[in-house]
Amino acid sequence: MIMTLILLLTGISLIGGLLLTAALVFGDPKPLPPLSGVSEPFNKVDFSDLPTLDYAAARDHTPLAYRHYPASSARGSVVLIHGSSANSRSMHVLAKAFASNGLHAYALDMRGHGASGQRGQIAYLGQLEDDISDWMQAVQPTQPCTLVGFSSGGGFALRVAGSERQHLFQHYLLLAPFLGQDAPTYRPECGWVSMGVPRMLALNILNGFGITAFNHLPVTRFALDPAAAGELTATYSFALATNFRPPANYRATIRAVRQPLRIIVGKADKVVVAEQFEPVFREAGNPIPITLLEGITHVQLILQPNAIASILRWQD
Repeated sequence: MIMTLILLLTGISLIGGLLLTAALVFGDPKPLPPLSGVSEPFNKVDFSDLPTLDYAAARDHTPLAYRHYPASSARGSVVLIHGSSANSRSMHVLAKAFASNGLHAYALDMRGHGASGQRGQIAYLGQLEDDISDWMQAVQPTQPCTLVGFSSGGGFALRVAGSERQHLFQHYLLLAPFLGQDAPTYRPECGWVSMGVPRMLALNILNGFGITAFNHLPVTRFALDPAAAGELTATYSFALATNFRPPANYRATIRAVRQPLRIIVGKADKVVVAEQFEPVFREAGNPIPITLLEGITHVQLILQPNAIASILRWQD
């Protein structure tokens, strides 16, 4: 059935259809050994004061889950986007710090994560941008409002910052953002994610012909610690993996940013290459303030007190 649909809709050769079909069927991402360094640091976090989930309705009526950390005397707000596989819980320490510093903080479960929709899935490319627009309309956080994204969430924040919706937020703060697997900032050897490259290539070809029927197939798998697997999202569909990051032409997205934007990353990060952010943004034509923190790893960026103190000074 898959091969017949491909042949009918794309008009390609029998051999091409067979290759695409094989890539779709057998090109799934392979399991990885657990990478405990990603989830283990959260075992030391005190979650006893974790706010309960609130919900805002998306345009398709799906409840979008989030946690609100109110500030007693607010001078604005921040909206926090978690990293890959994670959810709002992972942003707890940073959200509390923002609230203590006079900013209402909202930590979101992005659709496909946590309690927002089906884990690992979204319905269509661009749904995450629709969700963030719907959430902002429903909640109306105190202005000025900053979108703060960590890791893949930082890549998504860049996606918004370089889009026609960039005026939803007055500032953007990217924490060790994922720009793409082809960017000089990415470390393919980090061991966190397995990509089903053949399937991704096949789906990109099909999407180029307007065929999106198979975008629900998983293309990425994360190296989850079994102890944390129940809390996290194990795989991403093609739609989610493509949407929860910048567009493929991340340089064009960087050039399109008009709102104030800043990056903070740890020098000891083993997921991204900290020193490459400055040349990437400069060569893309949009040099921005970039802060490199000595001795800070990827996850420590949102947990370690000195790192958080630096993040709280992002507007200085």
